[in-house]
Amino acid sequence: MTQTLKLSVPDMSCGHCKAVVEKTIAAQDAGAKVAVDLEARTVSVESTAPAAALIAALAEEGYPAQPA
Repeated sequence: MTQTLKLSVPDMSCGHCKAVVEKTIAAQDAGAKVAVDLEARTVSVESTAPAAALIAALAEEGYPAQPA
């Protein structure tokens, strides 16, 4: 089941950060739709992967996230 999730990722601040976040989410769900807002430091995700798995994967890559 697809869920929509909005995450706050305060340590995301540049294009490289955006790419890592997108790649990390794609590794959890290749079909995920990801929209990154660098200015707001948020990520909107439509995914079938559990929210906890996405949050854990981002934290592992150095981008701690929490629901926004």
